[in-house]
Amino acid sequence: MSDDRSEHFEYPCPSCAGGRRSLHHITYFAWLRNQLVTVPNFPAWICDLCGARDYDSRAVSWLNTILNSQDHGRDRRPMAGPPASTG
Repeated sequence: MSDDRSEHFEYPCPSCAGGRRSLHHITYFAWLRNQLVTVPNFPAWICDLCGARDYDSRAVSWLNTILNSQDHGRDRRPMAGPPASTG
């Protein structure tokens, strides 16, 4: 368990209105051209009731910056893959 206090923050789920979303670290999947890339321990806000998830926007922005800088401007926008197990 991490000492990061943001992991203990919860907010109401906008998808189901009954659950609470909290921060988890899961594996993020992205297709880049025809290659599957996985990023372990990626932060995502996941509902305890319906399972809806939103990847952390700062982490997605950081990942896009890194991936785009490696490709010299080609279109490499990651696409979210299938849901991963929570961890």
